[in-house]
Amino acid sequence: MSLFSKARPTRRDVLKQSGVLSAAAVAAPLSAHAATLADDQPARTGLSLSPGTPQDNIFTKLGVRPIVNAHGTFTIITGSRSLPEVKQAMYEASFYFVHLDELMDKVGADIAQMLGAPGCTVTTGCEAAIALATVACSCGTNVEWSQAFPYKRLKSQVIIPKHSRNPYDFGVRMTGAEIVEVDSAEEFQAKLTDKVAMVYVLASPAAEKGPLSVANICQMARAKNVPVFVDAAAEEPLVPNKYIQAGANLVGYSGGKCMRGPQAAGLLLGDKELTKAAWFQASPHHNYGRAYKVGKEEIMGIRAAVQQWGKRDHAAEQKMWMSWLKTIEARLKPLQSTTFEYLEPEDLSNRSPRLRVHRDANVLKITGTELTAKLDAGNPRVMLDGGTGIRPENMASSLTVMPYMMSPGEEKIVADAIFAALSHPDAYSNPVIAPGASKVEGKWHVAIQYLRGKGEQEFELKQSGSDLSGTQKGELFNATLKGSIHGNDIKLRSTMPVSGHQLDWNFKGTVAGDTASGSVDLGEYGKASWQARKA
Repeated sequence: MSLFSKARPTRRDVLKQSGVLSAAAVAAPLSAHAATLADDQPARTGLSLSPGTPQDNIFTKLGVRPIVNAHGTFTIITGSRSLPEVKQAMYEASFYFVHLDELMDKVGADIAQMLGAPGCTVTTGCEAAIALATVACSCGTNVEWSQAFPYKRLKSQVIIPKHSRNPYDFGVRMTGAEIVEVDSAEEFQAKLTDKVAMVYVLASPAAEKGPLSVANICQMARAKNVPVFVDAAAEEPLVPNKYIQAGANLVGYSGGKCMRGPQAAGLLLGDKELTKAAWFQASPHHNYGRAYKVGKEEIMGIRAAVQQWGKRDHAAEQKMWMSWLKTIEARLKPLQSTTFEYLEPEDLSNRSPRLRVHRDANVLKITGTELTAKLDAGNPRVMLDGGTGIRPENMASSLTVMPYMMSPGEEKIVADAIFAALSHPDAYSNPVIAPGASKVEGKWHVAIQYLRGKGEQEFELKQSGSDLSGTQKGELFNATLKGSIHGNDIKLRSTMPVSGHQLDWNFKGTVAGDTASGSVDLGEYGKASWQARKA
């Protein structure tokens, strides 16, 4: 249907075209009022609810290339594909106005009952759940302390075990809480003072055992009446909830991962008063979390996702994903030097098998990194779960396929794309290495020009032939440098520890006597340029 089509579609036709109804949902009509609105809207506005085709859709019209997702539930590639029932719930919800406090009370109680938790509030994602849990544990629903937050607070610290430090504990840090890192039960107990608002634990294999397991932490924290929050963002929400059973007061989940709900939604499960306090701190209320606005569409969408979670045949899904991997293996098996390895999930996070394909790039003429880049640039655009192999020093290559977010039929698309890239590779050649090596040993003053703003760093380099090592002194953090110099071409890399995370720096450039310049790749943080002068 054209965007400006004058033909008046029926409500059933519109919904069928949009693909938002499962077979069961198609049989269940909208309410009379919503039906009237739905019947009227497309004809009155000329709207079409068709999702388009892989080659012609709302994204391609913008020049944005959709992805065949063989990578997994990563926010950077928009999480998961929401279920038909979720789309239907969000579509219906969009026609009405409701009071958000009333809606959250009902939906929170409903989801809590479905997932076997005392209470629940819907958030704008798990990171928002982390932040709102921190504020709720810091000042509850005391209106004066809530209004003074974050400049004044009754409790100022959050304990995080060393095994749980990660990029997502930014949800704690962004509230201004002081992070207290501990590495033993004795240290944990010693630092569990009256200043501590909450304990944050990342759900992981490391948190399942040992003195600082979730269960042990909960037992020690309970004695001091300090709440424990468990970040289970990408995990399956088992019923009964294993973390609440272990004594956790709060557990956070992402709505846009295994539950296949809205990407901009999450769940905060647990203690009824604390989950209500988290909602109190969030939009629409004028407290710290006013920016964390979750709409009626996301609220009803995540409720539908939780409903479907209880109905889905999870064992059948596992078998389906494995069958897709077997299809890919069968397609690639005739290729020379290929061997296959099946990887099982370590925990409840992204719980799906993966296929790792090993091969010799000397035989198939393309490394894993070259292949992943080729598929990402291809048509259709296929994103794999990583590839290894560097020309020429490491030609033993691999690629990994994650079927978790693929749809039926996409296994053949992925198999064909990989087969074509391996059987008819582009002409790749080893990088040209310039003879000799400029002398760069010593201290360098380095200016980093970001998109907005400038940074000042200092490199101390040591040189052995073409091999480089040294230190990187940043404005706030330091790192160890490794790299090489061939002719005037310099490469340096480092991994800079920061709070709960790390920054990867990959410098490339050209040396000209006592000066140098080039670009630096910062991964998810983009690229910058740099200029250096020898001290």
